[in-house]
Amino acid sequence: MTARPIPAARRRIIVSMGWDVAGAIASLLLALAAQVRSRSAGGFYDAEVYGMTPYSHRRYALIALGFALAFFAVARWWPRSGATIWLFAAFVLFAVFYLTSYLRGAYESDD
Repeated sequence: MTARPIPAARRRIIVSMGWDVAGAIASLLLALAAQVRSRSAGGFYDAEVYGMTPYSHRRYALIALGFALAFFAVARWWPRSGATIWLFAAFVLFAVFYLTSYLRGAYESDD
């Protein structure tokens, strides 16, 4: 017995939901990382250079949770729209800005 092929319309929904699930998981992981980071004193770059406080990290965690809710909402109410990829792009931009605020590597001093 052979498996029936998946219709093209349903395949598009599955692929779109894959982006939603990936975005929701990534945003939940970022929210968790930001929450954990808010409980520490901070590193050199986030505390000294960028002036990020524990409150700043908690704010990023809340925004990341908002992205997770947005991914679930798009998956639930607009599964066939192109909103998923735009939302994922906005989340990646947000994540890069946040993660580079304290994951910046050391370089030679400007002395």
